[in-house]
This record gives sequence, structure tokens and C-alpha cells, in this order.
Amino acid sequence: VKGGFVIINADDPFMFSSQNEQDNRYYGKLSGLPVIEPSSIKEAKEMIAYAFDLSEDLKEPVIFRTTTRINHSTASVEFGRMKKRVAKGSFTKDPFNCVTVPAVSRKLHVKLLKNMEKAETLSESSAYNFTAGKGEFGIICNGVSYGYVTDALKDLNLENKVKVLRIGFSNPMPKNLIKNFLKDCKKALIVEEGEPYMEEAVKSYAQEAGLTLQIRGKGEDLLSRLYEFDPAMVRKCIAKYFGADYSPPAATDLSDVPELPQRPPNLCAGCSHRATFYAVKKAAEGMETIYPTDIGCYTLGFLPPLSMGDFLICMGSSGGTSCGFSKVTDKKVISFIGDSTFFHSGIPGLVNAVFNNHNFTLVILDNDITAMTGHQPNPGVDMGNFNLSGYGRVVIEDVVKALGVPHITVIRPYRIKKSIEAIKEALNFKGVSVIISKEMCTLYAKSLKKPMGKPFYISDKCKNHRVCVNELACPAFYLKDNKVNIDSVRCSGCSVCAQICPENAILPIRDKK
Repeated sequence: VKGGFVIINADDPFMFSSQNEQDNRYYGKLSGLPVIEPSSIKEAKEMIAYAFDLSEDLKEPVIFRTTTRINHSTASVEFGRMKKRVAKGSFTKDPFNCVTVPAVSRKLHVKLLKNMEKAETLSESSAYNFTAGKGEFGIICNGVSYGYVTDALKDLNLENKVKVLRIGFSNPMPKNLIKNFLKDCKKALIVEEGEPYMEEAVKSYAQEAGLTLQIRGKGEDLLSRLYEFDPAMVRKCIAKYFGADYSPPAATDLSDVPELPQRPPNLCAGCSHRATFYAVKKAAEGMETIYPTDIGCYTLGFLPPLSMGDFLICMGSSGGTSCGFSKVTDKKVISFIGDSTFFHSGIPGLVNAVFNNHNFTLVILDNDITAMTGHQPNPGVDMGNFNLSGYGRVVIEDVVKALGVPHITVIRPYRIKKSIEAIKEALNFKGVSVIISKEMCTLYAKSLKKPMGKPFYISDKCKNHRVCVNELACPAFYLKDNKVNIDSVRCSGCSVCAQICPENAILPIRDKK
């Protein structure tokens, strides 16, 4: 690359919001790109500028690896002088470096390896790879683990017995710095979340240098490849490995603290996805079904009582997996995908389905926004809602028609009876059918100050059948004196519960006498 190019990735130990705990440092080795990783908020702010300088120096992208704990933390930082933003660039034709046909690629691979040699030299001298403390033992660590390690050594009175090598420039690793660090160590511990990326490298460097000290890291009796670390875990491991006195702190006495109610993840009160799932479930009664699902708020539909999610791999997978299920089973395949995910990576699966004439129904949940991650726009959004002009708008129905889908239905999910009938027709169609369920995210609608329905309440006609609770599980419901009630503050006025109540006992609050 000619200008600065930094790839920011967020590794997710403990899988707070992702499907795996993949360690993206390996992508640096795989692609021949430098990897740098901060240990604190302050350092993250400083290192991002360093990453751009590094990219411009090496003329290649740099991977800026963060983890959940860094991204979910806050701290005060001091901003330096901002460089003037360059919004426009220039392009110089250079096809024999930029058009990667085989002859060019061979030259570029040579250049890449030379760049990595230069990057290794920079890693050896980088201020973000440094040693601290002194002692006959050593710890090599990275990222948030560095903070845990320094605190643990202080708590265990090991500051003068264990020295630390913090790695912030982790691909290429500073080979000579590591070898010199290990020479004076009787034994060393590698503290890193995720895979034994540094541990593998450090052990190989020790072997190259003819060093015979014990080097440990991952293992059943020390540190795990699973989940994220915490200070107590690291303190216990360091004490055990280096033979320090350690007594775990007594557990906090919580006996006088009232037990809090469980708060499992749930679709918001009035969420249109809940209405869609209910309508699909009713329309599919009597059918043997498989429900592949996708990444978004609607993934929560897999939870009871909706139970509308049987299979999920990754973002955009619902269409492709539906193709497979429809070929190898006789069950009715009904898959779910959101509008943003459809634009992102859901279209190819639908193209494949049309081309091969697969038999399943894809439900596109169009709530006019990318809701799960904070109401960001997508190509189907009216950018006027963001007070921005100059953008086009891609209509999902037009895309689906253009792909050649033979049966397309658009529903308004709050209209339950009409939706069920339309869905039944789509499910009975032989071939690919698409249902576009169109209703704005209720939280987004509130933020735009859109007209909303009035809250509902449960009248004396209620026979306590609890169809509303047992089939919808809207969080606006609550039990009091063994009776179902509706929280008028949380109720969005969608009216779905009123439409399914067998006693017609749920009424608009404006009619309350």
C-alpha cells in the first residue's frame, strides 16, 4: 500500500459476542503482516498512530489487535496535536506492482519477505517491546495480561525475583530480545490469553539458542486456552509456578444482599421480530421444520418460548445452510436473516438457491436499521433519518426480484392474522420463496420520535390463560399476585399481545375506565 492502512480487529476471549475464540495474531503470520497489540487504553491511543507510521514505512497493512477487555474499558487519555486530515489522494498507474497476475505476484512475495525482515528489525527496537524489573525468573506477556502480571508480582512480593518482558509488537516477534531475556532466567512463564502463539515462538527461540530452562504457559495446571484471564487467575498461576506464598482472598459475604432476578437476553418490548417469529410459528403448525438463523438481534429467537433457531454458523450463513438442509431432508426449511446481514453476506446464498431451484423459505427481517450493534445504517436505510444527503437506497424487494426469486411476500408483522395467511402461502410454495417482514426497530422509531401506539393493559376479562406470556414472552409483561400485568412504560403499543389474547382481555390504556 502507498498510504497508511491499519486493520483493527477485536479478539473475543470468552466469546461475549462471537462464535469462537480465534486468535487473530495467527493472521499476521499467515499473511505476512505486522501485528501490534496494546496493554491499556492510553497505549491503544498511542499505538494506533504508531501503527499508521509503521504501515507507511513498510508500505503494507498493519494488524492492530485488541481484545474484549481493552475495548470494554474506559480511561482518560491526553490527545496530542492532530494532523491535518488528507481527504483526497492520487493514483499513479503501476500495473506491474498493482495487478497481481502470477508474474507480478512472484516479485511481490519476494518484496513481502524483505519487508518482514525489516519489520523484525523494527520489532527488536520497538519501544512497545520492553523489559521491566529484575530477578532470576522471567515472565513474557502481552495485552491486558501485562497489567495482571505487574499487579500480581507486586501483591506476591516478587518484583525483585521475577522480571517481565512485555511484547507489544508481536509479529514479527523480537527474536534476539527474547533470547537475551531468557539467558539469565532459571525458568520462564508465558502469560497470554488465547492460543499459545508466543509460547510456541519463545520455545523455538530457546531451542535455537541452546537454552535448557523450563518454559511453561498453557496447560491444565497453569493457564488455559479457554476464555479470558482475570487478575486472580494470573496471580494464582504466578504464585504456583514460582513457589510464592499465596492465600486466595476470602469470598465476599453476600448473605445479606437480596437475590437479583435473572435477566437473560431478550428481544425488546414491541420488537417486530417477536411478532414475525410468532406468525411464522403459527403458520408452520403441523409441519416438521428446520430453522437456520443468522447474526443479529433476531438470533435471540432461538430461545424459548419462540424457539425459532436450530442452526447458526456465522454471519450470512442462513441462506447457504438452508440450501443444504433442503436437499438432504424432507423437512420444511424456514431460515431467518436480517436486512443488514442480507446486504453484508446473505445475497450469495440466495443466488445459489435460485440457481439450483432449492425448496425453502427465507424470511428477511427488515427493521430499517442495523439494530444489534447500535443503529448504524445499511444500504436499505433512508439516510435522511441521519440528516445525511447524497446517498442512494437499495430496496430489498428489488434485489430479491432481480435475483429471480419466484415467490416474494412482503408482510407487516404487527398485523398478525394477515401475516400468518401470507406466510402459509409462502411455505406451501414449491421452490424458493422469500418473506420480507418490514417494520422499523421500535427503539430506532422512538429515537426518531415516530408516532407510536398507546400502551396496553390487562383488563378484568383476563382468565389467566397466559397465552401472551407463554407464547410471546414480551419483557413488558410481569407477574403480580399471580396475575399477568403490563408495564406501561416498557409497552410500545404494538398490539400483538392484544391480537392473540383468547379472551380479548388486553386493551389500549386509553380505553381504561
